Amino acid sequence: MKIRRPRWPRTRAGQRRLVQGVMAACVLALLPVTWLFVSTGDRLRSTADVPRAQVAVVFGAGLWRGEPSPYLAHRLDAAAELYRAGRIEVVLVTGDNSRKDYDEPDAMRAYLTRHGVPDGRIVSDYAGFDTWDSCVRARKIFGVDRAVLISQGFHIRRAVALCEAAGVESYGVGVAAKHDVTWYYGGTREVFAAGKALLDAVFRPDPRFLGPKEPGVGRALAAGR
Repeated sequence: MKIRRPRWPRTRAGQRRLVQGVMAACVLALLPVTWLFVSTGDRLRSTADVPRAQVAVVFGAGLWRGEPSPYLAHRLDAAAELYRAGRIEVVLVTGDNSRKDYDEPDAMRAYLTRHGVPDGRIVSDYAGFDTWDSCVRARKIFGVDRAVLISQGFHIRRAVALCEAAGVESYGVGVAAKHDVTWYYGGTREVFAAGKALLDAVFRPDPRFLGPKEPGVGRALAAGR
């Protein structure tokens, strides 16, 4: 079977249409990324100047041998720093616990308690399977309507945009990270993830698992008072 190779158009009109088509495809591909930057431009802060909030949300970022990965540890360090500084009262840890041998929220809780955050001030979301699910569940299940979000710089804009779309007034803290292979992979992945994020924000699908409302955040705040 002979494979026919695509040919460059011979006429100027055909070449012009091809170039216009490629340019249009590039513009469409960049629209989601542009949306993320425009919609979150004034919502990014550092741990030193982020507005005070009752709740911080820390998104899962993988485990290594049952312990938080370095990237996740950096997120948790920022949350502990904000708690010690009195800028937040409760930490909602949201991650994947889809199987018995993989439990991000409990590993995150254990790390935070080792770094000075009382166990009673930590609330676990075991069904934060992706960023959109975590944001929707924070609002609908845990009753969070305002929060500080903590993630790496390459992910924080998407987290803020999605939580805002889910009804959570959000400020994002993008923690620093070593520019290693994981960092470059994460940055590249965000370009493609931006498209799904835009679709989630527009169509607002239900999370993979919603379940009943949980009073954990309210109880943790009340106990702190």
